[in-house]
Amino acid sequence: MERIVKKPKNLLRKEILFSRIKRKILKHTLLVRVGAIALFLAGIYLVFFLGGLILGNLGFSNYFKLASNFLFTPESEALSFGGRTNFLILGKGGEIHETPDLTDTLIFVSISKKPPAITLISLPRDIWITELRAKLNSAYFWGKQKEKGGGLILAKSMVEKIVGQPVHYGVVIDFSGFKELIDVLGGIEVEIERSFVDEKFPLPGKENDLCQGDPEYKCRYETIEFKKGLEVMDGERALKFVRSRNAEGEEGTDLARAARQEKVVAALKDKLLSSKTLFSLKKLKGIRKLIAEAVETDIDVNAQAVLSRQVFKARNNLKSYVLPEDLLVNPPKSYLYDNLYVFIPKKDNWEDVHKWVRSVL
Repeated sequence: MERIVKKPKNLLRKEILFSRIKRKILKHTLLVRVGAIALFLAGIYLVFFLGGLILGNLGFSNYFKLASNFLFTPESEALSFGGRTNFLILGKGGEIHETPDLTDTLIFVSISKKPPAITLISLPRDIWITELRAKLNSAYFWGKQKEKGGGLILAKSMVEKIVGQPVHYGVVIDFSGFKELIDVLGGIEVEIERSFVDEKFPLPGKENDLCQGDPEYKCRYETIEFKKGLEVMDGERALKFVRSRNAEGEEGTDLARAARQEKVVAALKDKLLSSKTLFSLKKLKGIRKLIAEAVETDIDVNAQAVLSRQVFKARNNLKSYVLPEDLLVNPPKSYLYDNLYVFIPKKDNWEDVHKWVRSVL
């Protein structure tokens, strides 16, 4: 007879509590994306730091200084104000997007030294910037047109006006580098919760194909299928998994898409920090090259070491927020906003947003 083993009550309570928490988190699509990006960014910096130590061309004394900065976190090596260092994370579509330099992911990050804590605030991409006569997600693009490094400068400046806090540093992640990174790592393991079929997955380069008069434009799409269970995905397969948006049923929702993105990012982070990666000189070299190409930042290496340590200290005290919509207004489309869907501050200024940001910090 098969013996039935009952789980201890305290373990069962923990599992129920974890399940409830997970359901609550998955109700908030933006928060899922914020947490996933933060998770991945931490992995990126650790591998980049280790790769630099092993494969870089700096002298031993410089490496000793970086290690010292990581261990002792000297405040003079990183910019701060009022015991906080703030930076802006921007995510752009890159080559996989029709408008590669639009930053549809915008996250204000504040690291507190005492007590160690990290606060992330996701900003709507559709905030209207009067000075630019454009949306917030295009600030990086317009700044980049003016001068090298201008994208980060302009985007940080605009976000400072919105949140009412200094933005010391900026990080831009080109998500088109995900595919190559996964391939360098030898693929990732992803648990697929539900089987689904997407018959309208867009084919790159076919966006404007007239399909010889076909009214349904079938030549622009391919059919992709994923079956429930564990799958080892290469970069192309993983990219299709996170980008699919036309499946029938639950997997066709934005919430399901965000949850799939979280799964891939978490799997990518686990593979980045696995012993097979960290002890492989070949993989570290390839990863470091890809990260250097996919990540743009104005954080110097000494500050990176200090901030990495601060993130490590605060890893168990991370809070994520989305800028509340009740502080914003979605005005009717008009010539004032180039007939675009936009958000503007409720009282024609950002004072209420500034107060709210101060309250969560």
